[in-house]
Amino acid sequence: MPLSFANCIGRGLTLGLAFSLMGGCGRTTPAPRRLNLHQSWSLPMGTAIAGYPVSSSLGDISLELGGDAVRMPFNGTVEPTEMDCVLVSSDDIPAYLFRLCGLSRTQFGSRQQGQTIGRAHHLIFAMLRREPDGTWAMVEPSAQFIQQLLKQSP
Repeated sequence: MPLSFANCIGRGLTLGLAFSLMGGCGRTTPAPRRLNLHQSWSLPMGTAIAGYPVSSSLGDISLELGGDAVRMPFNGTVEPTEMDCVLVSSDDIPAYLFRLCGLSRTQFGSRQQGQTIGRAHHLIFAMLRREPDGTWAMVEPSAQFIQQLLKQSP
């Protein structure tokens, strides 16, 4: 969570203004990325039912992790989505995106293979492939790939 100038000074930073202006006082969250899905479900993520948002839909895999770490399966980037999830991507495999929901203490930006992305009690995972028209379609991931997200050693 970003800190204001007043919070920087309150924390005793003598160069609070400089840190605040440079973003050095606290982490900032990148702008959310919009994802245009090729498929449409009758109950997509974000749909409200009795005032509660749907957080998982057809194409997602849910794992009970009990607060364990979720790790980068390859070198790449972690960015937020509008639905309080993250997208993991890599220049090495540009035709695929990986959506992870349910993370806490998320680390955004460039990450190396094996580094922690965040932690999850209940991880909701989806693998997406870019279609020729620029939209994204959900595809079934392999168990081996999901295991890479959960490796305990980098």
